Amino acid sequence: MKKLLKILLLIPVLYLLAMPVYYTVSNSTKPCSDIVISIADSADYHFVTKRQLLNLAYGKSGKILGQPLNKVSAYDIENRINILRELKVAEVYTTIDGVLHMYVDQRNPVMRIIPDEGGDYFLDEDGFLFRKRNLYNPRLHIVEGNINITPAMLDSVSVLDTLIKNTILKDTYRFVNYIRDDNFWSAQIDQIYIDGKDEVNLIPRVGNQLIHLGTFENYEGKLRNLEAFYDKVLPETGWNKYSLINLEYEDQVVCRKKQ
Repeated sequence: MKKLLKILLLIPVLYLLAMPVYYTVSNSTKPCSDIVISIADSADYHFVTKRQLLNLAYGKSGKILGQPLNKVSAYDIENRINILRELKVAEVYTTIDGVLHMYVDQRNPVMRIIPDEGGDYFLDEDGFLFRKRNLYNPRLHIVEGNINITPAMLDSVSVLDTLIKNTILKDTYRFVNYIRDDNFWSAQIDQIYIDGKDEVNLIPRVGNQLIHLGTFENYEGKLRNLEAFYDKVLPETGWNKYSLINLEYEDQVVCRKKQ
């Protein structure tokens, strides 16, 4: 009787041990029936396309659909997709119904960078740089001029990382995030130009004047002075009276009239 009871108790244990193995073996030989690609924030950003991801998934073999799942390496496909610097996350996996799933999350850019030395880049919210590859242009603050793009930045090191020495790009990142968080400045400042002395000129969306910020030092105070100037002076003189508004001197706004 005890032996029979032991056998009866052993049966469900063996079942629980055997079934995962059975499902693993049976599913591994099941043919891949479909490929499902999900791109997060695809309505907001268009850095990658489903066709581009599909081409990377197929690689040189050119075969996925109909192949046994044990012949489809999700790991290899994920590595191929991860060459796209535009992606923050890339995950590839298969499910028991024979479907290959590809999920990617695109980087969230905060500014576009066009250095004098050449190139065209985006910088994302985490400080990672990636090249502009297609015609898609999200509406961002454009930064141009004397900007040094280092090999480390191009090798997936954030400009905020301690490996990156204090650079004008790190200061620019902080400045752009500051104005992005302010509705007025985000709407007013269009482009940022860095000259050869690492001094900053701002090109506004409203008005034809150039705004000279000087260095990024105390940019919060300089923008407060500019806002006071906008509120108290320009309504009286008009937005197009001055060709230059200079903010580099402490607690001063120095203007040059148009000729």
